[in-house]
Amino acid sequence: MQINRLFGLVNFLLVNGTATAGELAKRFEVSERTILRDIDTLSAAKIPVYTMQGKGGGIALLDSYVLNKTAISDEEQNQILFALQSLSEAGQADAEQILVKLRALFDKAATDWIQMDFSRWGNSQTDNQRFETLKRAIIRKQAVRFTYVSSGGQTTERSACPLRLVFKSRAWYLQGFCLLKKDYRTFRISRMLGLEPLTESFEGQGLNPPPIEAGETASGALIKLKIAFAPCSAYRIYDDFDERHIEILEDGSRLVEVELPDDEWIYGFLLSLGTSARVLEPRSVRARLLEKIEALKNFYSKT
Repeated sequence: MQINRLFGLVNFLLVNGTATAGELAKRFEVSERTILRDIDTLSAAKIPVYTMQGKGGGIALLDSYVLNKTAISDEEQNQILFALQSLSEAGQADAEQILVKLRALFDKAATDWIQMDFSRWGNSQTDNQRFETLKRAIIRKQAVRFTYVSSGGQTTERSACPLRLVFKSRAWYLQGFCLLKKDYRTFRISRMLGLEPLTESFEGQGLNPPPIEAGETASGALIKLKIAFAPCSAYRIYDDFDERHIEILEDGSRLVEVELPDDEWIYGFLLSLGTSARVLEPRSVRARLLEKIEALKNFYSKT
């Protein structure tokens, strides 16, 4: 414990400059007398730590003291720190402690270049709790139970072995082994209601989910769509489609050709576009859209 605390003291002083014995005692949860003994130990080890008396004083290291970092270039140091900061923002265990130590080692100031929030607008508490529950269950190899609402509107009670969190097309998904279906399944996290961990463990079962793209394609047929977008809706196109599937026409409109799963989600998405987009092909999708528009019109005319 003392060795860890001594290393922590050196790193803290490298990052923060000067600190009082009281501040260090509070941070490392020991007495001020213990901190002063630690300072004597560091001095005996030839680490240039010193104390300054009076107002503005405290404990510090000589400005010239920086741990050896010559083996890694400046660019490589930044890449390591940026990668660790992204892990820290994602809640990776111990990433923040490692980040602080490496900043001190590389003599780098903190760069607040990334912030990650897994929640939807207005749903931060619920979404983050759900995400944390799944993250802990994956790490502990602990099964979970939840109520799932499918894209077709069916509600089922599920239990699953959570294996992987995937961010895909602006939404978070859980890949896991469904104990009801006895197969791998992908669940959209926002549709997992009443999520709770179970005591059941799946340690040592050798579960490994397939790539999410392959799994989704195999679960349903794809339909090839050709959609014309008005110039005013360009912002929406790049939110939903890869630019490889987008052709810019002379009048500023866009033509999109893409394959999507043939399910109810397609029609909800197309209806959300309103008059800013027109389905050109296939004709069957156009006919189905007209049926849904008519049904919607009849629904509202009765209320």
